[in-house]
Amino acid sequence: MSPNQHTPTIAVIREEKQPSDARVPLTPKQVAGLIRAGYDIVVQPSPHRCYTDEEYRKSGVPLREDISDRQLLLGIKEVPIDRLIAGKTYCNFAHVAKFQPYNQGLLRALLDKKITHIDYEYLTDDQGKRLIAFGYWAGMVGAHNGLWAYGKRTNEFSLPRLKDLYDYAEAKRVYADLKLPENLRVVLTGTGRVGAGAARVLGDAGLQRVTPEEFLDGGTSGAVFTQLPVEKYVTHPNGKAVKRQHFYAHSAEYVSAFAPYARVADVFINGIYWDGKAPAFFTKEDMQQPEFRIRTIADVTCDIAPAASVPSTLKASTIADPVFGYDPDSGSETAPYTPAGIDVMSIDNLPSELPRDASKAFGKILIERILPEFNRAESDILQRATITHFGQLGDSFKYLRDFAAGMLLPNS
Repeated sequence: MSPNQHTPTIAVIREEKQPSDARVPLTPKQVAGLIRAGYDIVVQPSPHRCYTDEEYRKSGVPLREDISDRQLLLGIKEVPIDRLIAGKTYCNFAHVAKFQPYNQGLLRALLDKKITHIDYEYLTDDQGKRLIAFGYWAGMVGAHNGLWAYGKRTNEFSLPRLKDLYDYAEAKRVYADLKLPENLRVVLTGTGRVGAGAARVLGDAGLQRVTPEEFLDGGTSGAVFTQLPVEKYVTHPNGKAVKRQHFYAHSAEYVSAFAPYARVADVFINGIYWDGKAPAFFTKEDMQQPEFRIRTIADVTCDIAPAASVPSTLKASTIADPVFGYDPDSGSETAPYTPAGIDVMSIDNLPSELPRDASKAFGKILIERILPEFNRAESDILQRATITHFGQLGDSFKYLRDFAAGMLLPNS
């Protein structure tokens, strides 16, 4: 991979959303490799990265505060509106394309400032498969934090936080000595990257994987988990079989089939990709029922209610303050670990608890699969992920027109 006349000048930008995110799109070694290959790339200084300024400097990477001459700005999370540079191309996770009310103003600003925004979440191949994501690492940390929170709630076992361990190898040594409650039941949704990462941690922590049918029957002994594909957690009202591709194209037609699992699970780890149209797993009213057993929710998906697959995800929690309580009777936030409450872990930057490992894996894919697309005069991959372009919504995101104009959410 080498640059050509179409290749933009690049900056790795400082993460300025609060709380700050420690991840980077490219590690020092990766940036240095791109420079040797002929790319014109600089890094904006930052005190918060998992890779320090000095590590970039020692790798021969130029650090520059003023990035106004750069064309392509690579980051991780949303850029605060007052820090956006008009007319630039940004590539990051913006969280604006599913009618997120907390970022409605950001979408408007991207248009007003004539910014081209390419969202990592929508970089897909011709079959619609995502090309780049932190999902595997998010799933790992989310599952760990779900177990950690349940241990805090019950006092039956304790775990350190992943952020306080050197790496995942150290976590596995912790899991080797972990004694989980014999009756612990964990239900995990999603079979993609997030689900795979979460399932790895649950298995390493000593939970036995069982089928959905075995999970509901309750005949297995010891701590167990089950992993639900879409065919198990939704159904079609007319009774026809759930076909995955049909669901992906017509998710609004379906209804939730999750209720049986909510009656037997202690911990729910949500690892799906939610498109904003599929049914929620359960309603606030469902959570008020005595048979709703779940007491700990690790919502890795972390879409904020009401535009969410989990109605108790009232906000994103933080690495510093990872769990809040949800009162089913009032539908409001309360203190965590109360007898009548349900604990919610909804950190939206989970991979930052394993930032160096996660960043290295992300940057590898960015270099191999995404940056070459910027060398092309035209790229279908980039076009599909372009939410805004010079004051206009991208072709795949025209449905956001009313939302961008400041109107209410579709289901408000």
